[in-house]
Amino acid sequence: MEPLESMQTAAMAPGTHRAGTTHEVTNQAPPLVDYNLFACDPALGEALVRAGAEWHRDALTQHGAKLGEAATLELADLANRHAPELHTHSPRGERIDALEFHPAWHDLLALLRAEGLHALPFSQPRAGAMAARCAGYFLHAQLESGSLCPLTMTFASIPVLQNEPALFETLRDKLYTREHDARDVPLAQKRSMMIGMGMTEKQGGSDVRSNRTEARPAGVASGRGAPYLLTGHKWFFSAPQCDAHLVLARSTEHDALSCFFVPRFRPDGTKNAVVVQRLKDKLGNRSNASSEVEFFDAYGVMVGDEGRGVPTIIEMANFTRLDCVIGSAALMRAALVQAIHHARHRSAFGRLLADQPLMQNVLADLSLESEAATVLFMHLAQAFEQATPDRNTEDDTARIARAWRRIVTPAAKFWVCKRALAFTGEAMEVWGGNGYVEEGPMARFYREAPVNSIWEGSGNVMCLDVLRALEREADAAQALFLVWRRDAAGHPVLGAALDRLSALLNGAPGTREASARRIAQQIVLIAQAMLLRAGPPEVADAFIATRLDEHDADCGRVSGTLPARFDHAALIARALPIDYLQHTAA
Repeated sequence: MEPLESMQTAAMAPGTHRAGTTHEVTNQAPPLVDYNLFACDPALGEALVRAGAEWHRDALTQHGAKLGEAATLELADLANRHAPELHTHSPRGERIDALEFHPAWHDLLALLRAEGLHALPFSQPRAGAMAARCAGYFLHAQLESGSLCPLTMTFASIPVLQNEPALFETLRDKLYTREHDARDVPLAQKRSMMIGMGMTEKQGGSDVRSNRTEARPAGVASGRGAPYLLTGHKWFFSAPQCDAHLVLARSTEHDALSCFFVPRFRPDGTKNAVVVQRLKDKLGNRSNASSEVEFFDAYGVMVGDEGRGVPTIIEMANFTRLDCVIGSAALMRAALVQAIHHARHRSAFGRLLADQPLMQNVLADLSLESEAATVLFMHLAQAFEQATPDRNTEDDTARIARAWRRIVTPAAKFWVCKRALAFTGEAMEVWGGNGYVEEGPMARFYREAPVNSIWEGSGNVMCLDVLRALEREADAAQALFLVWRRDAAGHPVLGAALDRLSALLNGAPGTREASARRIAQQIVLIAQAMLLRAGPPEVADAFIATRLDEHDADCGRVSGTLPARFDHAALIARALPIDYLQHTAA
């Protein structure tokens, strides 16, 4: 019998293998880590200057470096792999409706609050503050989307609550602080707070005027600022762990929808009668808790005038819709950066993917789409800041800003959020099979993409809102279109695009509603084209030719159909400079 040592030697003879040594792993793109999300984005930096927010550059540079660190990127993965859990009862049988999150979730929220992204334009108002906040939000949204939901609603609630001075005075410090307080305790004991929203019900969805949740006075007083008891339900209640929610309910006295501030705990410190039925099992946005709830005489305070609930909460929705645009633009940017990084490290058929003409066409086309979305949300941020509440005192700048805010924002929410779906799928395809598995970020980006198109008003709702805004804000629309006509003078493609938009708007009322999506699309494409002209001519020229020129009508249906006359490699290099991995914090 042969010695054991001889048998082992024979086992290692040529043509055999030891477990794990069948091949060497090569030609795999390294993980994209330790890069600066802000420093490697020229379009965002230039838009920051145009918006008058250059003063925030250092903070964004530091934030961008932090987000690109391996440890921070891991937080996003952990928060999405370990979804929140609902614990309805304590071990003793008490109803507690407690939410348990992975620690990574709270780390992400702490990052967001530390940057002031929940309140910056309100807590530290100055020129460019809205754009500064939106730029920071855009950077974080490239990392993780679910943690943005409660932050967005908290941010959007502030202008609504500011109209209730007595209530707001009790909340101001907790809303403005940059500390994240994760404790589920009465508000009086907390150092900071988050606010959510409850609008939709089973029978209505986006048609909130069909809501049947009732609110009856809790005492003798009624109307604005008075306490009420709410009975009913909400089909989507985000996020249930928030310290309070703004809720639509129908006051029993006048059968009219009003808005109510509903805290998680009653004034006496007991848990409010908002019962969480279950958490939604969602396609994406896995790190965030969305729920179904019922109100059993839940305590609330009327916010805004009685019967004006929809206009009151729509003021909140206007801000959340802008964040939907930013969130989708951020998903596009994140997917684009990952696709370019992969293509620069992966070879196929003897060449790097990034050097192959057809792949360059795809990446260049995606780069155009991403930059157009970026300049659009940054300009919308400016408009939110420049618009004034009093039309009687507004100048031309404020009137045009009103058009951007009221007309272009819902159009952008429709268009950019729609584009993100196809965009993330295309970027995933650059990765091939590796993009389709959950270990990498591409699958998560793809699953996240639909939510912004559905949340805060689906595509049709947004496009119909554009039509309503065009009618109600006719003077602002006229002012904006006159500026566009002036800026398009001498540019045949832009002039023709404006003519087509005018024809759609002047069509028969019956056909106008059926054309609402085409109208919204045309408004956004013209807006993006106008804004891109403030940047490199090669970007604007390529975008206008492939999105608005009828002679290139075959472009834009799928990515990668740019005419050969454009410098595809240069467009990619602008989107992600070659030295992006050197862009770390100073």
